[in-house]
Amino acid sequence: MMMSVKIACEYLGDLRVRAVHGPSATTLITDAPTDNHGKGESFSPTDLACTALATCVATIMGIAAKSLPVDLKGMKIDIEKHMTTHPPRRIAKLNMDIRMPAGISAEHQTKLKTAAAACPVHASFHPDVIVEMVWNWG
Repeated sequence: MMMSVKIACEYLGDLRVRAVHGPSATTLITDAPTDNHGKGESFSPTDLACTALATCVATIMGIAAKSLPVDLKGMKIDIEKHMTTHPPRRIAKLNMDIRMPAGISAEHQTKLKTAAAACPVHASFHPDVIVEMVWNWG
């Protein structure tokens, strides 16, 4: 059986969209970036795609860490998005800087990297999107 989640989106005008997460009623607003006719006053849709990747990697590693057991509290992930410079406009490359807490054994590092590689958001990106993960341990 497939899991489903409903998200209700409403165009507010001026290139802004309100999205409401069905299960939690959490609301967010997107805005077009300044280089694409927007004001850049909130996450753009492609910013959310990048955010989804970074938070998915962190979550999947958190799930794996529970069984090791390893405490990932304090892990930080910065992600930088690079868009194509020619049509069609799309995400071309994502650079992730993953800073891990100190004291994680080499064996557990390997398991956490394997978990990160299994992130469903990463698996959902087109193969042409380059995703580079730079790992910093401790």
